[in-house]
Amino acid sequence: MTKQIFQSATSLAAAVRNRDISSFELVRTCLERIEAVNPKLNAVVQMDGDRTLALAKELDEALAKGEIRGCLHGVPMTIKDNLDTADFITTGGTLGRKDFVPAQDATVVSRLRAAGAILLGKTNTPELTLAFETDNLVYGRTNNPYDLSRTSGGSSGGAAAIVAAGGVPFEIGSDTGGSIRLPSHWCGIAGLRPTSGRVPRTGHILPPGGPMDALTQIGPMARYVEDLKLILPVIAGVDWRDPAIVPMPLENPDAVELDKLRVTFHLDNGILTPDTVVQNAVSSAAKALEGAGAHVSEVRPEGIEATFQLFMGLMMGDGGAGIQMLLQMYGTKEPHPFIQELLAQAQANPMTTPDYCGLLFQLDMFRSRMLAFMETCDVIICPPNPYPALPHGGSAEALPGFSYTCAWNLTGWPAAVVRVGQTPEGLPLGVQVVARPWREDVALQVAGFLEKELGGWVPPINPEPTSTRRFHM
Repeated sequence: MTKQIFQSATSLAAAVRNRDISSFELVRTCLERIEAVNPKLNAVVQMDGDRTLALAKELDEALAKGEIRGCLHGVPMTIKDNLDTADFITTGGTLGRKDFVPAQDATVVSRLRAAGAILLGKTNTPELTLAFETDNLVYGRTNNPYDLSRTSGGSSGGAAAIVAAGGVPFEIGSDTGGSIRLPSHWCGIAGLRPTSGRVPRTGHILPPGGPMDALTQIGPMARYVEDLKLILPVIAGVDWRDPAIVPMPLENPDAVELDKLRVTFHLDNGILTPDTVVQNAVSSAAKALEGAGAHVSEVRPEGIEATFQLFMGLMMGDGGAGIQMLLQMYGTKEPHPFIQELLAQAQANPMTTPDYCGLLFQLDMFRSRMLAFMETCDVIICPPNPYPALPHGGSAEALPGFSYTCAWNLTGWPAAVVRVGQTPEGLPLGVQVVARPWREDVALQVAGFLEKELGGWVPPINPEPTSTRRFHM
């Protein structure tokens, strides 16, 4: 069982195609693993073992006839609970949708199913995805698989926790301010936030429009970088629903030559100084790339220290009107205390129309400065966050630290996170790899190199099983 649950989606897909393992066996193994670890993690919040086993059996029968649905034929997955699924409740972490079953899948879900992936269930998320810790009034709190007293991050915290613990080989998360990259860092897996406009958000809990629209992107999460490379082409591209998607071709990561890359790194963004262990992780990544022949220099982009002010201005500048609209849209009368506090702060300091217009000008100036920096640079290596996984409830005091991921939501650029080490206590440490717009291939190739050079994902000490139930058909 251990061999299967910790393999990559890429290798598992090949094993199913080659008939080395059946999809039925693989799905059953993942279901049993989830049931063993999930009581202590609370990462998976919806699951239907009998239905998914029946589907796995159908895919095995199709394969026996020579029918292969796609590159993920028979491979299990879970999906973050902010993305619509036609056969599972999709709450978005908000009480108004606690029993809501969508009429159709989100675009990314339908594309993955068309490629042969099997949806085992849904993973936990904070309410409306608007927090850096995963906790809500529908399902409660998700714990970090490396230390149950710490958060797995947010908003893709359930996704990162169950992937790290071996429940499924990959997930799909969303990222508005770091919601793929932060949980990947804190749970020791790999995650990619693609370029804004790359992957359709149709069926996401945050509908198109409003000041936050350009910040949100959907992306893959997995234990191994090779799986991010596999999944991105499946989910990317125009769906004729999301108006922001650009039909931009994907480049091949394997064609990227490391020794031709110009790499900069910074250890401190001028907003909040990271812990020494985090800075050391970034330095080790920079040294590894230099050893591979890349031209590496320590330079911080001028103006990046404005990130936190700009991001919080966009979040709060409408006086909470956007959040209130979402709560009303979904029929939620009792929001989570974090959302209540967010609303209170926004309502206490609403921007005037001239101030808000000024903020938008500042945002475009920020984007222009960052773009000018990238004229002579291919890759930026930096911390994903100043800290390893925080204790539950610790994100409020550390809020400025989330600027390390928010910066690249403001620019809209692709950014990957990959594990490169751990703290003396065994908590994962990741680095963030930022590339030019539309150059996910560069981010992924660099992340893959760092994974091989510096270790990548390491299994957590797994919680003891609390259930003996097994799935059979």
